[in-house]
Amino acid sequence: MMSVFDKKGLGGGLLFGTAGVPKSTGGTSSLEGIQRIVELGLDCMEVEFVKGVKMGAETAEKIKEKAEELGVGLSVHAPYYVNLNAAEEGKRLASMERLIASARMAAKCGARSVVFHAGYYGNDDEETTFQNIKRGAQEVVSILRAERSRVVMRPETMGKRRQFGSLEEILRLCRAVDGLQPCVDFSHIHARGGKANTYREFYRILKKIGKKLGDGALKNMHIHISGSRYNDKGEMKHLNLEESDFLFDEWIQALKDFDVRGMMICESPEQDKDALMLKNLYYE
Repeated sequence: MMSVFDKKGLGGGLLFGTAGVPKSTGGTSSLEGIQRIVELGLDCMEVEFVKGVKMGAETAEKIKEKAEELGVGLSVHAPYYVNLNAAEEGKRLASMERLIASARMAAKCGARSVVFHAGYYGNDDEETTFQNIKRGAQEVVSILRAERSRVVMRPETMGKRRQFGSLEEILRLCRAVDGLQPCVDFSHIHARGGKANTYREFYRILKKIGKKLGDGALKNMHIHISGSRYNDKGEMKHLNLEESDFLFDEWIQALKDFDVRGMMICESPEQDKDALMLKNLYYE
C-alpha cells in the first residue's frame, strides 16, 4: 500500500494534522483520533507521550494497522520530563531512557519521528549546555542505531528563553549529531525573540535550514505551529492562530515558495480547526 508520505509528504506536498487526538473527536483514544483525522480531511497526527510512555505494545500495533489502513501519517512527542543538561546524572540517564522508550514505542506505532525538548540551561552557560545535550543525544542515537531503529529523533525549537532550543542551537545540534533532524516550531521561534513574523524572516529561516542541513531537510520537515502569547521571557501559552499576532498567511506563502514537504502539526487549542484552515490556505 502506498503510504500518505509517498503520496504527499515526501513526494510533492505537506501533510497537515494535529498534536494529539483532534478536539472534535468523540473519544480520547489514538485509534479514534486517527479515524477523526480522516473524517476531517487531514493527513497526520502526533501521538502524545508527554506525560510518559504508557502505551502497551498491543495498542501500538493496532494504531499502526489503523494508520496504515487509512493512510494517516504518525509522529510521536516524547515526555516533557526530559533534560539532557540536568545537573544530576540520574536525571540525565532517566531522560535518555524516556527518549529511547519513546522511539521504541514510536516504531511499534509506525511513527516516523519522535519530537523532544532537549533541556534547560540551568546554571550552565550556553556552550556547556550544548556540549552536555550533544553527548546525551549522541548516546540515544547510538543505542537506537544499534537496534536498527528507523525512527528519527527531532529536537524542537523552544519558546522560553530559559530552555535550550533557539533555531541556531537546534541546527547546530543536528549538524553535530548524525541522525538528528529538527522539529521547527515557528511559533516558538517567534515567541522566543518577538521577531520572525514576516515573509522575509520566514524565508530566511527556511533558507538557513537548507544551508545548514541540506535541501533534503526541507523535503522532510517536521513543523509545529500555533498562535502564542509571549513576553520578554518568551512563550506563555498557546493561542488559536486568528487570536494571535502570528502572520500565518505570510508563513504559508514561504512554505509554498520553498516547496516544503513533510508533516505540519498544529498545537493550537482548537488544533483541528486551525490545521484545516492552514491546509486550505496551503493548497488553495
